[in-house]
Amino acid sequence: MIVTDSNFDEVISSHHVVLVDFWAEWCSPCKRFSPILDEVASEHNVWIGKIDADENPSSAEKYNVISLPTVIVFKDGKEVKRTKGAMPKHKFIEEISEWI
Repeated sequence: MIVTDSNFDEVISSHHVVLVDFWAEWCSPCKRFSPILDEVASEHNVWIGKIDADENPSSAEKYNVISLPTVIVFKDGKEVKRTKGAMPKHKFIEEISEWI
């Protein structure tokens, strides 16, 4: 799902656990990492929202996102985990396994 500044709070509160991928069109690592996130979402039945940090600077600023890609895991609307940078699928799953 596409996440924006205007629907961000609603999205992170609408599911028990939500992974939000902060990315940008110009970000090569973001483009390589996106299919991995899609695989994780389908294999682990986890909800992933994607937000373009350039087009939605308020959310990126609010959550102090300074590098892309950054994935923030929200549980019941609260941040519980954060990963930075693209990584292999097994490493990403290892990083977030407590929450999925």
